[in-house]
Amino acid sequence: MSVDTRAAAALTIADVFSGQSLDRALARQESKVKTRDLGLLRQLCYGTLRHEPRLTAILAQLIDKPLKDKDRDIQALLLCGLYQLDFTRVPDHAAVAATVEATRALKKHWAKNLSNAVLRRFLREREPLLEALDDAASSCHPRWLYDKIQTQWPAAAGDILLANNEHPPMTLRVNTARVSREQYLKTLAKQGIGSSEGLLGPQAIYLSHAMDVSQLPGFQDGMVSVQDEAAQLAAILLSPGPGERVLDVCAAPGGKTCHILELQAELAELVAMDVERNRLDKVSDNLARLGLVASLVCADGTAPPEQLSAASFDRILVDAPCSASGVIRRHPDVKQLRKTTDIATFSELQTRLLLGVWPLLKPGGTLLYATCSIFKEENSTVIGRFLDQTPDAVHQDLDTPWGEASSYGKQLLPSSGGSDGLYYALLQKTVS
Repeated sequence: MSVDTRAAAALTIADVFSGQSLDRALARQESKVKTRDLGLLRQLCYGTLRHEPRLTAILAQLIDKPLKDKDRDIQALLLCGLYQLDFTRVPDHAAVAATVEATRALKKHWAKNLSNAVLRRFLREREPLLEALDDAASSCHPRWLYDKIQTQWPAAAGDILLANNEHPPMTLRVNTARVSREQYLKTLAKQGIGSSEGLLGPQAIYLSHAMDVSQLPGFQDGMVSVQDEAAQLAAILLSPGPGERVLDVCAAPGGKTCHILELQAELAELVAMDVERNRLDKVSDNLARLGLVASLVCADGTAPPEQLSAASFDRILVDAPCSASGVIRRHPDVKQLRKTTDIATFSELQTRLLLGVWPLLKPGGTLLYATCSIFKEENSTVIGRFLDQTPDAVHQDLDTPWGEASSYGKQLLPSSGGSDGLYYALLQKTVS
């Protein structure tokens, strides 16, 4: 028996409020709703979480006192109802009726009148309610995140905030070992699929509209993959040569791993390492679809296993765990799950990762450090700290036409209709 879609959305959002990732919480509910309603479920969850700081500030004006923790599902349902009224084309009466009905599916009958009263009052008092919001809530960002963006990127803050609230574009990476970008663009055009060339990477294509990957010509045959354009720059910047050994640290889900192999088919070996076994399964799946081969190692980069010998890799990619502040539009739960104190924690972990894998790099070898963060504490500050502690490490300038230059490396900011916000820095080990 299928579950009410709005009730499923409320349960998903409530799980995020409890600390779970949106991906995990949503997967738990997707199997419970009708297939035809999966799109609506995802829209309600992503949309509500994307605008949650604004919706929560509105809700606070509409109820006398905060709901109890045991009623997070009702809080989430009310936010979902406000999202429909404030941001979607769902007719007001239908949004109110469906939200009220969902209280029955959640077995919270007492919330029926509350839901009806809250949503109808919002419709009556929309303008003054919105006018009462502060700047952070109006921008749909928690205060700490709003202030940090304003402080570190004052000139670009408006564009970053706007991009964070948008639905991300669907970007493809063409496997140019099998087909050129020009040929694939023609293939898409013949099938009536709108697309355009990327501006940063030579394999990137933007689709006019998102679609299921099963509808992409040649997807199952490994002709194309889904990957943001900024992320596609990693393999290009790493620039591995024939006969080299490459280590991809924190490799899951494998997009960058596969791109490296697509660009350089004559590697001696590529080792993809990740700390989580189940995430390595995703790397394996991507490799299999593309017909590529890599050695998979489940290990922690801060303390690499003995099987990875010192000075045995020509190139290392460290795609470090981070705040994900540059990919919020793809992971709107970042707004709920992250807090300001997390930045220092990630910064410390990132430094330990660099220190952990650096001994594995050959003298003369290259290490590319990457994050999907836009904050300097996780980027240039980490590189500066690492260089201070590592005498045989030298920073290499990135001579690229894209990105904002910093004290070390370059920063791409999330752009409306364009790439995500990623940071890259290139290091070389000196030859004694």
